[in-house]
Amino acid sequence: MSMLPLLIELGTEELPPKALPELAQAFFDGIANGFEKRGIAFNKNNAKALYSPRRLAALFAEVGTEQASQKSEVLGPYLNIGLNAEGQPTPALLGFASKNGLSVEQLEKTTDQKGERFVARSEKPGAITSTLIAEIVSESLAALPIPKPMRWGSRETKFIRPVHWLVMLMGNDVIDGEVMGLKSDRMSRGHRFHHNKPVWISSPHHYVDALRDAFVLVNADERRDRIREQIETTAKQTGGSARIDENLLNEVNCLVEWPSPVLCSFEKEFLAVPQEALITTMESNQKFFPVLDANGKLSEQFIGIANIESKDVEQVRKGYERVIRPRFSDAKFFYDEDLKQGLSSMAEGLTTVTYQQKLGTYADKTNRIAALAEAIAKEVGADPVQARRAAELCKADLQSRMVGEFPELQGIAGRYYAKAAGEPEAVANAIDEAYQPRFAGDAIAPSKLGQVLAIAERLDTLAGGFAAGLKPTGNKDAFALRRNALGLARTLLEANFEVSLSGLLEDAIRLQPIKSANDDNGLEIQEQFDFVIERLRNYFNELGFTNAQFDAVNAIEHVSLPDFDKRLKAVREFAQLPEAPALAAANKRIRNILRKVEGNIPDNVNPDLLQEQGEKDLYAAISSALSDTDTALASRDYVAVLSRLATLRPQVDAFFDSVMVNVDAAAVRDNRLALLKTVADRFASVAEIAALVV
Repeated sequence: MSMLPLLIELGTEELPPKALPELAQAFFDGIANGFEKRGIAFNKNNAKALYSPRRLAALFAEVGTEQASQKSEVLGPYLNIGLNAEGQPTPALLGFASKNGLSVEQLEKTTDQKGERFVARSEKPGAITSTLIAEIVSESLAALPIPKPMRWGSRETKFIRPVHWLVMLMGNDVIDGEVMGLKSDRMSRGHRFHHNKPVWISSPHHYVDALRDAFVLVNADERRDRIREQIETTAKQTGGSARIDENLLNEVNCLVEWPSPVLCSFEKEFLAVPQEALITTMESNQKFFPVLDANGKLSEQFIGIANIESKDVEQVRKGYERVIRPRFSDAKFFYDEDLKQGLSSMAEGLTTVTYQQKLGTYADKTNRIAALAEAIAKEVGADPVQARRAAELCKADLQSRMVGEFPELQGIAGRYYAKAAGEPEAVANAIDEAYQPRFAGDAIAPSKLGQVLAIAERLDTLAGGFAAGLKPTGNKDAFALRRNALGLARTLLEANFEVSLSGLLEDAIRLQPIKSANDDNGLEIQEQFDFVIERLRNYFNELGFTNAQFDAVNAIEHVSLPDFDKRLKAVREFAQLPEAPALAAANKRIRNILRKVEGNIPDNVNPDLLQEQGEKDLYAAISSALSDTDTALASRDYVAVLSRLATLRPQVDAFFDSVMVNVDAAAVRDNRLALLKTVADRFASVAEIAALVV
């Protein structure tokens, strides 16, 4: 069987830019899956999804020209059914042979658990690949993730956008076929303006180059790299640097086929507006790239990426500058009006804004956050007066015109307005930092005051959400409680705040205007505590910790989240020791023994009741280990504690090999139980290592 290159290209109207990469990959994957399903060989390493705004393409360097031979095996009747007493074929056997297109003599035999039976085996040559391509492409297109396909003209065909041409080449030959009402050809199309005519594709190998000559960069990676290089080069010409948001870069990459940079500018007076608002307008609304000056501040210049090399770039520049000016004017108007109103006045307006029907207004929420922030600040060494002030203002910008127009500027706008009002810089910054982490992978608030405010805000959101019956269920999490819980946990952990999570949750729950049904018996605190801790599981998984290690620490009480982190790191080190598996198994055995005990186990071991050498040795070993680890345990050097306890393995093994625990003599039995409990409890002073047993 020979291998040939294959090209599939579907030409369309401009495709949705945000969906384009996913569509292109799904189109490619669908074709590859079609090959695999039909037993057609192809080289995955030399294959690629290609796309531009007006086309989806799949390029394979090597595809088998025909299917592998198709083998089939059909089981038939057993010999006692297929042959009569004289050994002649029965009607059942004759019918089976005829159905499979064989004579009785061509049937073979096989044996299974019930005995010997007839089997029809056949092998037929595979189909020619080119005869299957149209079917494979149609299947791939039908499976694309298109929520609302459209119909155009008088056709019954539906797709995300109208389709206009189809290229299907295998080697140098056009594959005869029809897809979505289009007959296949070798004629692609070039750039809509620079080369608005058919493009001859001689073979799949020449596809990328042929389109490049027609002003289309069909390789998305090449196109993206060129855009990035153009932006960076253009920005350097100004003496500054470009702000390149990767999501924006990917979107622009799906808007152009032949990118061309255009350096533009706006009036300097707009720089008085918070730069985040201007950047949001440029990036989100107009798809422009801001230029920063040498100090990293926004300059009055920006870069647009055109889909054409214009003969009159000045007109393109004026067009870009013209569309951005009204948006900037609006932002400046909002900012100026907000400054006139002032942040304190905005805060007063929160009394009329409902936060949640059961939880009151945003003013109520602010008061709760302020009380929590002040208390937390005292615990972690932050300024409680500034913490309360920052909390009192942290939601005020929700009343601003700027945030009304740009919701993503919550906190950021508040920082600007707080500084303008003469608030301390630490207070102003904390108003903004309280929203961190804003998204997955974002850093926590950098300042201690910001961390305090971030914790207080999330505590109130979590406690209020649970009290109001808004706990997440399945994929539903209308109050974003999972995200809030993770942000809370990360901030406590990464800020190294040695405070009790249970205590913080208790304070937040107490401040809520409504109470949960679980509140009276303390179950509400435990439920929220477990909810927060569980959010850390994936966090630690990403850092290389296993679920078993996490469960080992989560099974015991810990002082704080930084304390949890220290214990977890110690357990991971312990798990690498050669003694760890045996000691983990021994601890599990001890816990199982102790769990079945009826009555009380003595608090201390009586040396006079030790009879067997195995228990005497273990008592001596654990007594020494207790003395050696007391200081390390007090200083939370959990690595040292577990390392020392790992040396107990010989004595623990010997005890279980030579000592019977449940003897008839009650005093001796209880003394041995006390010995085992002493061993298990000292391990559990760090973690429940029995959880490490798989």
